[in-house]
Amino acid sequence: MKRREFTRNLLGLPMVAVLPSEAAFAAPNGPLPLPEGGSITDVRGLKVGHHTLSTRPTGCTVLICENGATAGVDVRGSAPGTRETDLLSPTNSVQQVQAILLSGGSAYGLAAATGVVRWLEEHNLGFKIGKGVVPIVPAAILMDLGVGDFKIRPGDEEGYKACVAATTGPVAEGNVGAGAGATIGKMFGPKFTMKSGLGTASVKIGDTGIVVGALVAVNAVGDVVDPHSGKIVAGARSEDGKGYRDSMEAIMKGYRVVVQNGANTTIGVVATNAPFTKTQMTKIAQMAHDGYARAINPVHTMGDGDTIFAMSTGTANVKADVSAIGAIAATVMSRAIVRAAMQATSLPDLGLPAYRDYAGRP
Repeated sequence: MKRREFTRNLLGLPMVAVLPSEAAFAAPNGPLPLPEGGSITDVRGLKVGHHTLSTRPTGCTVLICENGATAGVDVRGSAPGTRETDLLSPTNSVQQVQAILLSGGSAYGLAAATGVVRWLEEHNLGFKIGKGVVPIVPAAILMDLGVGDFKIRPGDEEGYKACVAATTGPVAEGNVGAGAGATIGKMFGPKFTMKSGLGTASVKIGDTGIVVGALVAVNAVGDVVDPHSGKIVAGARSEDGKGYRDSMEAIMKGYRVVVQNGANTTIGVVATNAPFTKTQMTKIAQMAHDGYARAINPVHTMGDGDTIFAMSTGTANVKADVSAIGAIAATVMSRAIVRAAMQATSLPDLGLPAYRDYAGRP
């Protein structure tokens, strides 16, 4: 059996080509400007590493802060898959994390955090206990098991390899790491879905020395929307495959949809070099969800497990306003989400087109 036929059988899709030709599907809203870039690693003290599996589109992404980072979290979706998020509560004793993991593979992908813990212990990084350490690694997963072979998902080794690959350099975007199997526009079924991926962005705040960055894997039920123009970047395709359906417009007109719980989720991290407490970082994580709401529509549904972690490396010797940084984090997050959709590439064997391939973007 040919690879394409094998893959389509796994997905239960018909044995016909469903990826539209470039002539048939050409980004209905026309090419849109790629949001400002940068990388979450512009926040001093952070390293990022991906591991992308070659056997099917999935993977994991790790953010490492070797000197420890004060962190918070906010979970808004109703189908989350997380690890050690309770430790980030302001009322709990652990004050810093050494890494945060984002992974594909649904609940199975949480196993990749074990590999991150192993790598950190080998480097003596973690909460000091006696003569040893216990690495603190909160994690969140997204559901991508329907994109290829269900049995292939990130585990211990993949988490470890992501740590080995971690650097302070620019972060690769698109079909990499936790975004390798990400898709969007799923309210009307897999036939109308598009490929998404992983995106990152950052901003330097004037001459303050403060940097705010974001990294996100976008695997949403809804469409990705350009916050400035309101135009759909990528999402549920129309019946003829030549344009976008506009999920919210269909809902507003009374279209009734059935969403499979746990089949989606957008997971991300915002980070800053400004020093903050756990309580303040929790607030920044909450405010960063506004970035989700600006760039994904609908969002925070019963079928999403939307989660945002917030990290402070504290490497900038400046006192910053928590509300201002939270507002900036939301803006940077919205940019990273749009970049995740725009930088993704199609998976022809799976019938998943991507914005980048049909809008003339190099």
